[in-house]
Amino acid sequence: MNVIVVGIGKVGYTVAEQLVAEDHDVTVIDTNEIVLSDIIEELDVRGVHGNGASRKVLVEAGISECDLLIALTGVDETNLLCCLLANKLGANGTIARVRNPEYNEDIRLIKDSLGLSMSVNPEKEAAEEMFRILRFPSAKNVDIFAKGKVDLVSLVANSKCNMCGKTIRDIFSKVRSEALICAIERNNEIIIPNGDTVINENDKIALLAEPKEITPFFKEVNIPITGVKDVMIIGGGRLGLYLAFELQRHNINVTIIEKNKATAENLSFLLPDANIINGDGTNRSLLIEEGLLDVDAVCCLTGIDEENILLSLYAKSVSPDTKTITKVNKISFQEVIRSLDLDSVIYPKNITANLILQHVRARKNNIGNNIETLYKIIDNKVEALEFHVSEDSVLLGKTLEELKLKKNVIVGCITRKGKVFIPRGKDEFKVGDSVIIVTTISGLSDLDDIKG
Repeated sequence: MNVIVVGIGKVGYTVAEQLVAEDHDVTVIDTNEIVLSDIIEELDVRGVHGNGASRKVLVEAGISECDLLIALTGVDETNLLCCLLANKLGANGTIARVRNPEYNEDIRLIKDSLGLSMSVNPEKEAAEEMFRILRFPSAKNVDIFAKGKVDLVSLVANSKCNMCGKTIRDIFSKVRSEALICAIERNNEIIIPNGDTVINENDKIALLAEPKEITPFFKEVNIPITGVKDVMIIGGGRLGLYLAFELQRHNINVTIIEKNKATAENLSFLLPDANIINGDGTNRSLLIEEGLLDVDAVCCLTGIDEENILLSLYAKSVSPDTKTITKVNKISFQEVIRSLDLDSVIYPKNITANLILQHVRARKNNIGNNIETLYKIIDNKVEALEFHVSEDSVLLGKTLEELKLKKNVIVGCITRKGKVFIPRGKDEFKVGDSVIIVTTISGLSDLDDIKG
C-alpha cells in the first residue's frame, strides 16, 4: 500500500517504522528538515518537506495515488484539515490523531463529517489500558477482544503462585476456570506453549479468558486479586485527565499532583470530585503528605520518562504492595527498563501504532477474514489478533487437529453467537466466528495466513 504519514514525532516515527517493516511504500511529511533527514537516513521512506495541510505539499507527496493518509502532527486541527484536503484530492482513506478532550464527545460527528476512516487518541487509549490493568493489579497488561468478551492478561509467575514447576496440563487439570495460557516469555525467549510446557518462576505469561473467569483463575492459582479504591496520579496532562475520568466513573478515589498551576486549576474545574494538588510530584515529602503510603496504586504520567521511572521505583521502595504504572515514551532503553522493579509500563505511542497497523492490515486484506483487533504483547514480541471468519475461508470444514498450522501459532479462543470458548482439537471454524490467534509471526493480515 502507498501510505503518507504527516508529522514525524514519536508516534509518527513508530508508525512509519512498523509500516516499512511490513513492506508498505511510505512517504513522510514534516515541517522540520532535520527530522526528515534523520528518518530518511534510518528508514526506507520518501520525505517531503512542508505543511501537510497544504495542497501543494500533498500533491508533491503523491496524494492522488495514496491508499491511506495518516495525520499525526501535534495539532488536532491541522490533522483534521490534512485529512479533509486528502479526501478531496483523491486519497482512498484517512486517519487523524485527535487528542483534545473537548472533541471527544463529538468525535463520531467529526469522523463522519470529514469522511475519516479512523480517528486515534493516544492518551485516551492509554488511559483505557491503564484502567484495565487497575482492575487486575497483579497483571502487567490487559488487552480486550471480541468487544469486551475476552481479556488477554499478561502477568509474572512469582514464587507465591502455585503454577511454578507444573506443566500447563497439570495446572488446568486442577482448576475449574476456562482459560488458556497462550504465550510465555522466559529469559528473553518466546514460547508458544503446549500442554507439556512447564511454568517456571519469573516467567511472563499471557492468559486468554472471559473477564468473569479471570478472578476465579487468579484465586485458584494463588495470585492476589484485590482491586484498587484509591489512586494517585502524578502528572495532570491529557493522559492523567482521561484516566481520572475513567476511575471516577467507577467510583475510585483520585488524587492528582500537577506542577503547573494553570493546569491544576483546570483539573479542579473538570474534576470537582477529585483531590487536585498543585505541587511538584518529585517532592517526596509532598507525596507522603498527600497519602502515597495509603493509596492502592500510583500512576506516574509526567512528560519526562526518567522522572516517571524514578517515581515508580520510589513508590515501590516505600510501599512495596502499591501497584505502579509508569508511562514511557522512548523505547531506546527498553531492556534496561525491563530489568527494573516496575509493575506495568505503558507506551502510548505503541498503542496508537498498533491500532493504525490493525487498520492498515484490514484494508490490505482482499479475502474477507478481516482483522478486528490487533495487539503486540510481551514487549512487542508476540502478536495477538482477532479475525472474523468469512464464507471464503479455506479453513472451513476441517477440525483444528486436521488443520496444519504454521509453527508458533496458537488458536486462543472462538466467539460464536456471543458465546466464548477455548477450542479443542475436534472444534472447527464456522462462518461468522470471531477467532483470536496468538503468534510470534509478524504481519498476518488474514486468518487463512495461519495455515502451514
